Amino acid sequence: MVTDAHMATATDAQILTLAQWLSPAYPIGAFAYSHGLEAAADQRWVTDATSLEAWLDDVLEHGAGRSDALFIAAAWRACDARALREIDKTARAFAAGKERLLETDQQGAAFAQVTETIWGGDLSGLTYPVGLGGASRRANLPLHLTQTLYLQAFLSNLVAAGQRLVPVGQTAGQQILHRLTKRLPGIAEATAHGDISRLSSTAFLGDIASMKHETQYSRIFRT
Repeated sequence: MVTDAHMATATDAQILTLAQWLSPAYPIGAFAYSHGLEAAADQRWVTDATSLEAWLDDVLEHGAGRSDALFIAAAWRACDARALREIDKTARAFAAGKERLLETDQQGAAFAQVTETIWGGDLSGLTYPVGLGGASRRANLPLHLTQTLYLQAFLSNLVAAGQRLVPVGQTAGQQILHRLTKRLPGIAEATAHGDISRLSSTAFLGDIASMKHETQYSRIFRT
């Protein structure tokens, strides 16, 4: 049984399980969501590699990156299914707008469907980070590794979205990912307590972008 946020050494099986769950090949449709980035590009708030990196930095440190890591930790530490459902209610209420809720709800449903079929358990009706945290605990996976790999997958998807929306090349995109990835262990460490009473978000422009996307005329992403 996992009893703390860290393990001395993750096993190959644990690493490979998380790598599979958080791979672009795992059918949760992450590629369809830009997390408001499409609207930010449309509004000219993000126009190049520099502004894309600044935007993603804010999302990680002050927005969904940090809050999702906290929800993962809270779900991982949940004592039972009832507690898990209560955490999920908070995750849903914390969604800043219609499309943010759609994003976490739909990805959570897709994650649950595949993961339940292969690994078992009941993840139905959970938002994505809550479902992932609950599944990780059930599969005896390390919390810190779950959080950091989730954040890397989240960030990778947004870098890829940015490359489709603004003139950012493959090398520049990977440079952004390389620099921002260094922040991920610190975010995981700071949220490992799983105390959702300390939940906060100040990435307000990202929330506004997500809301603007709801009525944007031309769109290639769902959010």
